[in-house]
Amino acid sequence: MSQFSAFFKENSSVDITEEIIVSERFKDEDGKPILWKIQGISEERNKAIRKSATKTEKGKGGMKIPEIDPDDYTTKLVLESVVYPNLKDAELQENYGVVGADNLLNKMLLSGEFATLLEKVQELNGYDQDINKVMDQTKN
Repeated sequence: MSQFSAFFKENSSVDITEEIIVSERFKDEDGKPILWKIQGISEERNKAIRKSATKTEKGKGGMKIPEIDPDDYTTKLVLESVVYPNLKDAELQENYGVVGADNLLNKMLLSGEFATLLEKVQELNGYDQDINKVMDQTKN
């Protein structure tokens, strides 16, 4: 296989998933924390999420300025990445008295737990790399 062909779609790893502990509060029958499963997303999907979290604000002179709502964006990014538990499950939403995966996530997790989940989602999607390290590795 040539070095260039390593970039072909069929040679790249598509299924990037990880199991993590988001909270010590959700335990199985043995009292162990239940693992959440998260997955990486493509930049194509990320752009769609970013676009859906962007509102147009009126600027000076009536110009329309796109502005990303960071809370909306991060919530949608997390929702897109969580595979398990199924946050779209109607029974789970009903149990928490909410409708919608975003409302469930906000009701289900403590703020620190959400921050932990967001951090892990960002790491899995490659946002944890220091750009200077990446550039140094590229040079060598």
